[in-house]
Amino acid sequence: LNEKEELLEMAPLKLRLRKLYEILVREQEIADVAKNISEQVHQQVEQNQKEYYLREQIKAISKELGENEDVQAEIAEYKEQMSKLKMPQNVAEKINKELGRLAKMPPMTPEGAVIRTYIDSLLALPWGKFTKDNFDIDKAQDVLDKDHYGLKKVKERILEYLAVRALSKSTRGPILCLVGPPGVGKTSLASSIAKAIKRKFTRISLGGVRDEAEIRGHRRTYIGSMPGRIIHGMQTCGCMNPVFLLDEIDKMASDFRGDPASALLEVLDPEQNNSFSDHFIEFPFDLSHVFWIVTANAVDTIPPALLDRLEIIQLSSYTDEEKVKIAQLHLLPKELKLNGLEKYKVSVSEKAIRRVIHDYTREAGVRNLERKLAGICRKVAFRIVKGKSKGAQVTEKNLEKYLGPVIYLDDDISLKSSVGVANGLAWTSVGGELLKVEVLAFKGKGNLTLTGQLGDVMKESAQAGYTYIRSRAEALGIAANFGETMDIHIHLPEGAVPKDGPSAGVTMVTAMVSALTGKKVKGKLAMTGEISLSGKVWPVGGIKEKMLAAYRYGVKTVLLPKRNMQDLDELPENIRKEMQFIPVEHLDDVLKLALEDKNE
Repeated sequence: LNEKEELLEMAPLKLRLRKLYEILVREQEIADVAKNISEQVHQQVEQNQKEYYLREQIKAISKELGENEDVQAEIAEYKEQMSKLKMPQNVAEKINKELGRLAKMPPMTPEGAVIRTYIDSLLALPWGKFTKDNFDIDKAQDVLDKDHYGLKKVKERILEYLAVRALSKSTRGPILCLVGPPGVGKTSLASSIAKAIKRKFTRISLGGVRDEAEIRGHRRTYIGSMPGRIIHGMQTCGCMNPVFLLDEIDKMASDFRGDPASALLEVLDPEQNNSFSDHFIEFPFDLSHVFWIVTANAVDTIPPALLDRLEIIQLSSYTDEEKVKIAQLHLLPKELKLNGLEKYKVSVSEKAIRRVIHDYTREAGVRNLERKLAGICRKVAFRIVKGKSKGAQVTEKNLEKYLGPVIYLDDDISLKSSVGVANGLAWTSVGGELLKVEVLAFKGKGNLTLTGQLGDVMKESAQAGYTYIRSRAEALGIAANFGETMDIHIHLPEGAVPKDGPSAGVTMVTAMVSALTGKKVKGKLAMTGEISLSGKVWPVGGIKEKMLAAYRYGVKTVLLPKRNMQDLDELPENIRKEMQFIPVEHLDDVLKLALEDKNE
């Protein structure tokens, strides 16, 4: 309005036309700008309409094929699973991000399969799921006693753990390492522990594992990648606090693919396992609530750093009395059921079981005993099916009819007094064993020969013993120059079996002195102990297993280092009463007790 009034007020025509021209130019520019904006908006609308049209077409095609519905239903199902889990916020955000990517992807792309596997792995983990422990110590003890006979130390440790958990709010679990010979019930005991405290049980075998990725998983960049065995075990059991068994941890190896034992350090360290990192999962996972149980036959091959994190519990060999009870209470009923003999009158007498133990199986555990009882049951089942009998009474007299000729004869190990032959006691990964040491002394040039596949430590023990004898030759009644005129050959039978360790030192010295002096070594006597150059007898390990082996072979007297006398408390009372244990501190004591006089 102002501009219109201004135009009318202008009298000169030239000025009025100039002003009008300015207004028209300005209006023209405004019109051009509006036109450009209009064109841009039109183009944008056309593009949006085009995209919308194409998307609607894709939706229609997908709907016709049934694909889009599947993806949306899959995403909805994933979100429903997420709502039921108490997962950390960062994990939930990661899953939502991956679901967003999945929704935008064509259904058949390889990347879609990788995303699905990853999401499935995250959702399969038991985020925040716990089972309630049984803190009733009496009930737990009943379960352990029902499933396993003996094993007093292990049962005490489990009950102590339950007592601590009942009083404390801490959920941190112990890391027990059950060490013992094969067949003593390490693996089955772990299952019984889970049953006693009412936890879920999961197990992985580490025997032969040599790839670190088996423990930590593979990164998602690799084709066919997957989580490691630890995470897989947690997915299988479905809770955060299972009893987790790592079986045969001493059988692991390492090569160019990494060291799995080192990867286990994080798993079994109470200070670190609350944030265990798996390469595939990429998020820390809490393993601190897990009750870890590790089994091994020997601790020698376990790396020191890993061994330091374990609480070692030794499971020793079973005595004959324990084996009889285990056979009667567990093995025989189990085999009768497996062989379909529950409804038939089948009995195996106690004397027959003792004979199976003594004549057919000589082992630390009960695995071979179970096999022999299974053999008896199969023979009985065969006779029943053939219609020859309706049951069986297996006794000491008719045992050979079921098991064949005796495998271990009494005279396999002679306990007669002999010159140059002494009975040693050895510990092996399968229990204790009686070890014969044979020595021959003959004219020569002072050579010392060792045979029987002996290890370096045992060879050094023989050298030390030989040096001690040379230093005390006159006092022992041996010619002072025997080291120049006599050759000595030390042999340990069963040459195919490797032998090592210092505990045969006392035995080798006794056999050498016997061979050089002609005095017999007492037959029903065995010995163990490490020696020093000065003749002192040092303590050794595996005393219980060695004493059980001596008892099994009928040895009545055992010489052992004085400092090992305290280890005899682990022996059953009936064995301590039947055997005589003599403490020794010096080789002079050993030789006085072990060698017979020539006129005897």
